[in-house]
Amino acid sequence: MIRHISRLRLTAFRNYASAALDLDARHVVLTGPNGSGKTNLLEAISVLSPGRGLRGASFDTLQAQGSDLPWAVAATIETDDGPADIGTGALPDGGRRVRINGANARSIEAMSDYLRVLWLTPAMDGLFSGPAGDRRRFLDRLVTTLIPGHSATVSDFEKAMRQRNKLLEEDGDPRWLAAIEAQMAELGASIHLNRTDSLTHLQALIAQSLDDTSFPAARLSLTPLFEDLVEPATSAELEAVLAQRWHGLRPLDRAAGRTTSGPHRVDLDVIHAQKSMPAALGSTGEQKALLIGLILAHARLVRLRTGIVPFLLLDEIAAHLDPDRRRALFAALDGLETQCFLTGTDPVLFEALEGRAQQIGVREGRLAHRG
Repeated sequence: MIRHISRLRLTAFRNYASAALDLDARHVVLTGPNGSGKTNLLEAISVLSPGRGLRGASFDTLQAQGSDLPWAVAATIETDDGPADIGTGALPDGGRRVRINGANARSIEAMSDYLRVLWLTPAMDGLFSGPAGDRRRFLDRLVTTLIPGHSATVSDFEKAMRQRNKLLEEDGDPRWLAAIEAQMAELGASIHLNRTDSLTHLQALIAQSLDDTSFPAARLSLTPLFEDLVEPATSAELEAVLAQRWHGLRPLDRAAGRTTSGPHRVDLDVIHAQKSMPAALGSTGEQKALLIGLILAHARLVRLRTGIVPFLLLDEIAAHLDPDRRRALFAALDGLETQCFLTGTDPVLFEALEGRAQQIGVREGRLAHRG
């Protein structure tokens, strides 16, 4: 059986006062005018995973304007072990809670036992030529689908780094600074090793499918964590080097007003494998196809490594693909054996899916099955 969302309920989420969808295992195509709520629905599904969803928005901004009810998203996931009810919603402090099968979950990451989520949005079209921070966030999203706790580790590292920067600015207690740096070193080592391990497995999988011409393949690597020394081989050694480096960089970082070295400065290098060319130098179409191929490869990796095929949320994915490449994309999605959610303004773009998708019309925060 294909793992799929059979029921989706939204309350006071973005432009949805309330919404309900009952679905089968086929793909889901959402069509409607711009601004009708298609991307909002994808975002609702994306928050059923660790992190802040496909827009990276603060949870307090998800609240529907004018509603007295807190926002909430609930889904029934059909699995080989039977249906599972997953829900998440607002807490008064701006955070969120998670409930699984009617009980409070032990952690946000517990949702990943039932579903993993990947997405592509138009905002990611310039990923390869844009800021390094965007590529790090993209990489960390990929890693989180393999290692659910990775998102929280990144968040904790960034929080500790902000504390260090503040202490440096205020010329704070060196002992407290050393404690913060030790915490950062533990978190930073975990982040770096999670990234490198995930990229190693992803690159190995991509190498097996270089002959597939439907979408270009990527060669992936991280820029060096340290430019002046060999990277330590173990987590403990890496922690020690990071803590020592941050201690030595205190004067420079105090003057700069930021932490100048660490995993938050690493970039993701992407090469178009067939052309041996930096992805950033490709045409807009080549970059889009390369990104699609990368997401498809990672979805296969998640299935191999976790046994759970991720749901794919593909926002306006078909608009800039020619008919042949659209057909190739739809065939690749079928091959993943997962439920994919696709959006567009024109139902004609999805004709090649024929009966393999259920069509949902979206207009002003209202949903209706088509045909």
